[in-house]
Amino acid sequence: MLTRLAGFSVTRRRLVLVLALVFVGLAGALGGGVAKELSGGGFDDPSAPSEQAAALLHDQFGTGTPTIALLLTSKGDVDDPAVAAAGQRLAAQFAGERDVMHVLSYWSAGRPDTLRSRNGHRALVLARIAGTDDNMVDRAAELTPAYSTTIEGFDVRVGGIAETFNEVGTTIEHDIVRAEVIAFPLVAVLLVLVFGSAIAAGLPLLIGVLSILGTFLALHLTAKYTDVSIYSVNLATSLGLGLGIDYSLFMVTRFREELRKGREVPDAVAATVRTAGRTVLFSAITVGLSLGALIVFPLYFLKSFAYAGIYAVFFALIGALVVLPAALAALGTRVNTLDLRRPVRRLLRLQPPREKELDEGMWHRIAVTVMKRPISVATAVVALLLVAGTPFLGVAFSLPDDRVLPKSAGAYQVGQVMRDEFPGREFAALSIIAPKVTAGTDQIRDYALALSKVDGAGRVDAVTGTYAAGRQLAPATPASARFSQGGGTYLSVVPDIESMSARGERLVHDIREVPSPLGEVLVTGQAARLVDTKNSLGSKLPLALGLIVTATFVLLFLFTGSVVIPLKALVLNMLSLSATFGAMVWVFQEGHLTSWIGDPVVTGALDTTTPILMFCVLFGLSMDYEVFLLSRIKEEYDATGDNTRAVAMGLERTGRLVTAAAALLALVFLAFVSSDISFIKLLGLGTALAVLVDATLIRGALVPAFMRLMGEANWWAPRPLRSLHQRIGLAEYVELDVPTQRPVDRDTADV
Repeated sequence: MLTRLAGFSVTRRRLVLVLALVFVGLAGALGGGVAKELSGGGFDDPSAPSEQAAALLHDQFGTGTPTIALLLTSKGDVDDPAVAAAGQRLAAQFAGERDVMHVLSYWSAGRPDTLRSRNGHRALVLARIAGTDDNMVDRAAELTPAYSTTIEGFDVRVGGIAETFNEVGTTIEHDIVRAEVIAFPLVAVLLVLVFGSAIAAGLPLLIGVLSILGTFLALHLTAKYTDVSIYSVNLATSLGLGLGIDYSLFMVTRFREELRKGREVPDAVAATVRTAGRTVLFSAITVGLSLGALIVFPLYFLKSFAYAGIYAVFFALIGALVVLPAALAALGTRVNTLDLRRPVRRLLRLQPPREKELDEGMWHRIAVTVMKRPISVATAVVALLLVAGTPFLGVAFSLPDDRVLPKSAGAYQVGQVMRDEFPGREFAALSIIAPKVTAGTDQIRDYALALSKVDGAGRVDAVTGTYAAGRQLAPATPASARFSQGGGTYLSVVPDIESMSARGERLVHDIREVPSPLGEVLVTGQAARLVDTKNSLGSKLPLALGLIVTATFVLLFLFTGSVVIPLKALVLNMLSLSATFGAMVWVFQEGHLTSWIGDPVVTGALDTTTPILMFCVLFGLSMDYEVFLLSRIKEEYDATGDNTRAVAMGLERTGRLVTAAAALLALVFLAFVSSDISFIKLLGLGTALAVLVDATLIRGALVPAFMRLMGEANWWAPRPLRSLHQRIGLAEYVELDVPTQRPVDRDTADV
């Protein structure tokens, strides 16, 4: 199949290249602005009890958690009659805005302490924006400039989840442009250093651009039929560019090797697609399957990353196996032109590096050194990785709020003032809904009193009045009628603790355990969403892990014919990922070295979805290099039957290339550390770190150490599986010059 595909790309190269250019132009025109079409939410399970409760709260009672807040600051006390009158006029003005509903101000709510700052100079006006999440964000974008000014003597600032998502969308658009401005020039320079030739260096960048724009177009079309998270655009950019470059690097390198063997251009292209193309194909399958496991989770935030990842892998694969061979066929030997290293050598009067035999190379020496002391090396590296992973034992989880934004963001600053200066957490209020109530007001009062005694419940509002610490603070008012509707009632519990914390989760559990005289009740709010999201993710995690592990094991078995090597690869991957996760907790949860990465807000917790997302992304990427390395080791072993030699020669043959590919991919993801969204920083830094650990400690130390310890047992499989592999194995067949060990021409070598 691959040979026929190569023949098509060679014979129809002009058609392929023209169609590729047309596609890039079309994808850029239609998908270039995809970030504006995507949504900022997706962190909740639609079937969770808290989401069902939120739907009831909206449908039956016509209300819900406030989504926008006005923070009013006065020079005088907010209880002064003139200030109070001005505040009420401002709240009435805000209530008259289109789609703004359920406006609740400090003065209209009966002047509760939770809506007034401790120093008495600030007050809150809370409201909901009607409609979809997208409409909420669009209206916030219109309301914020109009209300971020001085009105009625108040200095007014806008916050809340609506403004948070509005600022997130704007920030991500800027992040993408900044990351591309950082990544493209640095990657281009590194590619020139790798290839020498400016022509050869340009090809991977072109495939990366094709992959990015193709993914943007696919996301644009997907968003017409389902919700897609705006955060997925970052993965589309980094993975599209990174994999496009990686796959092209493997292909261009092999093509140049085939030319040096004396092949004609069409034969060299065919050999490239048949050999390196096979590795690229099954590496792409591995990455795609790993990312595809995210689809099993009910949160469209994670599903969106699955869409973006699969699209990026697909377009990088098409670019590498169809478009790139056509470009190589058109360029032929000119792929080596514009060699920038020779002029530099002449200018500096440097001699070309001495040609070396393969068994004189650096990676060969590293492998041999490790295999002389495999137990010592393996023990030291495993201990290092386990120690690095220990911070993850103390991981804490939360859901995103305004603190994902930088400290300069308006929504964050308003949110922080509310956390620091107001005694309650109005935005974190928990709603307890009883859709059908047959009990009387006495039972409602008793239930409210019981809820007010729960540790962490600062205030309880009900149709019967306001309660705190087991006593009634205020009787019912006309505004209390909102708590009863359609034969049901709901109560509001305003916490006096941080809701996105272990104490907040405990509060939800305690509330759900309070006996209800009102029949079945449902709980919603920030802390309830956190509890339900963790439960939802935890229930689907075994399925996702099972799919990833099974797919990886099967693929590596088909490549190697061994059941030992896939198990070894899975164990080493877990070690590598544990170290990465430990480092992420140490930096982003505990706050170490954050000044080096833009000083993100440290909340003492990680976003619940991020470790799952990182696991799927990193597992696939680590297998990408594992497949390339193991295919070369297997070829050497088949040719010589010498396990030790096969490991050393396989590492030497892939060492420079995989090192360059890992450095390029890490550089692409490191560009996203410049993001102003904290968990995008985490994803960028964590992925780059994991790629570098995998390319050095895992590939350079643990792989040769473990393969030396296992010896011939590396290649063991039960007899039925050996027979199966002989029929359907996927080994990459390459002409090896084992007896003579051809020297490498360093002026035209790939690295």
